[in-house]
Order: sequence, then structure tokens, then C-alpha cells
Amino acid sequence: MKESHLELSRQEIQRYSRHLVLKEVGLSGQVKLKRSAVLLVGTGGLGSAIGTYLAAAGVGKIGVVDYDRVELTNLQRQILHSTVDLDLPKVESARRRMLSINPEIHVSTYNTVFTTENAEEISAGYDILVDGTDNFPTRYLLNDLAVKTHKPFVFGSIYQFEGQTSVFNTAGGPCYRCLFPEPPPPGCVPSCAEGGVLGILPGTIGTLQATEVIKLILGAGESLAGKLLIYDALEMDFQIIHIRKNPACKVCGENVSQIDLIDYEEYCGVPVIRKISQILPSEKIISVAELEKVLNQGDPIQLVDVREAGELEISRLSGAIHIPLFELEEQAGGLERNIEIVVFCRTGERSVRAVSILEKKGFNHVKNLEGGINAWAESVDSSLVQY
Repeated sequence: MKESHLELSRQEIQRYSRHLVLKEVGLSGQVKLKRSAVLLVGTGGLGSAIGTYLAAAGVGKIGVVDYDRVELTNLQRQILHSTVDLDLPKVESARRRMLSINPEIHVSTYNTVFTTENAEEISAGYDILVDGTDNFPTRYLLNDLAVKTHKPFVFGSIYQFEGQTSVFNTAGGPCYRCLFPEPPPPGCVPSCAEGGVLGILPGTIGTLQATEVIKLILGAGESLAGKLLIYDALEMDFQIIHIRKNPACKVCGENVSQIDLIDYEEYCGVPVIRKISQILPSEKIISVAELEKVLNQGDPIQLVDVREAGELEISRLSGAIHIPLFELEEQAGGLERNIEIVVFCRTGERSVRAVSILEKKGFNHVKNLEGGINAWAESVDSSLVQY
């Protein structure tokens, strides 16, 4: 057998010297890292921290999957990208940054949406699947793919000031569906773009995910398999919830013989690339041009702003009633039932939920402003700031 040190160049031995003196890593462990292959799906906030540290640690082959381009709003948390990378495909920006950290590794890029049709082909040749995404369809796809291909799945999620991480589908351990058998109803969980996120939060959770990946490769320590770690940044609190494998799980249970990858957008009720037109029927959506026409004609209408109070300091629509989304169910009684209601938020995502809340309260004339107040600022009133 080839001696471990011969697989590392002199430069690599120097680069990884702080690893090599750890008995849990050493030369043999560093060679394991060099021989490993990890697929990272998503190069946003979580993926930035994960990709940075996997590259620095010397994971030999890293695949990065993303369909998006770098935008200015990303840079508050997505540290794989910088101002000079604006409008570049994220996978290219990520690859460039990761290789600048460590040119000894290989980075493969997949500039595409990760779907049922391409998931098995893309993931072939990788040992571990890592979740750097922000949507449920891809998360359920990754889980089912991991179970089908017998690979560990390192999960992470973030929202505002809180994050979660775990390791699923290790030998005898639970899968993501054992914890969350079904996705939440469409519109119930806002994206980071709508709900906001503390910039450093994905760094914390992503670094924990990278730690779990490295431990899996090394076979060192105790993993988060069978446990869900919950982090609250505001309280600086970590909690661990123990998870049991569900014998009746639809994909990893005792009576499952074959796993089929399904249409996860249909299953979760939301598209991977968020399009409000795919969540609400056209009769429940109003464009900014249509709203402008209605307002100019003086037709009776109620504008309801469901953003948080702090967002009103950035931009607001004159005449709109402000009811934060989480208060809408209680305060809906103050709205007129016989007048058309147009609900809006920043980009039209949170207000989808507002439409559902009002309809359940018996309001029959409710529409969602497509693109939210940002679309209004772009097309109608340029004096408003987009954010």
C-alpha cells in the first residue's frame, strides 16, 4: 500500500500541518480528506461557510450546485462571493474563491437547478451530500436521494436569528423525513429574503455543517446523527433534540423496498425558483401596473401592508393600512369585507400567506401585489428605495 505521506506533497504537508499534529487527523486522516468527494447543493449563506472550510480543510473533490447569480443583497452573508463577482454565476464565483483558498483541491461546478431529473447523475461519484439550500423541494429531494444512494446527508437551515443542523441517513440513523414527514403548507415559512437573516448566522450553522462533514470523513468524534442541534443567536443558546428513526417512514422505514424520486415542487407546493404565479391562481394576483390604474381611477380598494414595522422606515405606500403578517389573523376584523383588498410585502412572498389568512376569515376579494413594494418602486415610484 502506498504510504500516506507520499500522497501529500511537501507543500500540502506544510499547508495542513495544524491538522497533522492532531491525533484524530494525522497524515492518514488528511489523506482521507484528500480522497473524499463532497457535493454541496447551494452556494448562498450556508454554502459559503461550508465551501470555505471544506476547501481549506483539503477535501479533495467538491461539487457545487447552484442556478443563481451573485447579487448585491447576497454579500451581507454569502462570503464566498464579493463585490467584484456581481452578476457572475454563483458556482463560478464560489469555485474561484475556493481555489484561491486552496489550489490543491478540485472543484466541479453545476450551474443548474438541482432536480429529480439530474440529481442522481450529478451526485454520482460523491460520498456525502450537503444541504446549503433555502427551499423545501430541494431539501426533500436531497434526503430521498441520500437514502436511495446510501449516502450521509448533512442538513442545515436558517431563519432570522435561529438555525438548525443535523446529520441524516447514517447507518441505522433517521432521515430528514423521520423528523419532518411532510413539508409545511405553502407560504407558511418565508425565505430569508422575506423574513430576514442575521448575516453571521449562516456562517455559524454552515461551519457546524462543515465540521460534521469532516468528522464523517475522518470517522472521528460523535456526529449529530440522531440529533437535531438548534441554535438561537439572540440568546446564544444551543439545544439538542434527540431524533429516533421512524419505522413507518415513507423512505427509510422497515417496509420500504424501493425509493422513487418524485416531483418535489408539486409535493411541497412551492417552486424551487420562487414564482408567486405558481403558488396563487392568476385571479388572486394584481400587477403593479394594474394597481396603479385602479388607484388612478379612484376605485374603492384597501391596501394592506403586512411587512414588519421596521420596514416602513425604508419605504411605504401612501394610504396603506399596516398590519404585520403575524397580527393579521387577529386584526382582520377591522377590514372592509365588501371592498377589494390588495395585500403586499417586500417582494410578494409573505403576502401569499396573507391572502390565505384573509380568505379563511371569509374575505372573498383579496389579491396579492405581484413583486410587492419593490416592484412598485421599480416600475411606478422610483423615489422609493428597493431593499
